[in-house]
Amino acid sequence: MRRHSSRALAVGFALFMGMAGSALADSKDYEFQLLDKEVKQGAAVISVKLVHKPSGRAVGDAVIFAKRIDMGPDGMEEMTAPLDPEDSTASGVYRFKTYLGMAGDWALSLGAKVQGETGTVENKLIIKALK
Repeated sequence: MRRHSSRALAVGFALFMGMAGSALADSKDYEFQLLDKEVKQGAAVISVKLVHKPSGRAVGDAVIFAKRIDMGPDGMEEMTAPLDPEDSTASGVYRFKTYLGMAGDWALSLGAKVQGETGTVENKLIIKALK
């Protein structure tokens, strides 16, 4: 009888750990989404939303530690622009002020840490600057 209770306990523990592991999110469960895919050439504000993909909810407590914008999609990765954070009134929306000196496709690269999650959320989003 003791064997059965030990085995049942081990199986129950394994099931519990499997359920607990599936409840934890992974950095791959998050992504940045552009709110506007096109902006005017020159001074611009780019807004993105950080989303938890399985639930669709916006994530407002991330720490963005890496940001870059360049013309890599048009073969000019060395053409960069300044990118400064701006305040946002919407939870989960992150805004960046920039100056896109040329019309064309720009790559916005972002890296972030989501509170309570391991790993890094990294995305490269393509924005078109119009004349």
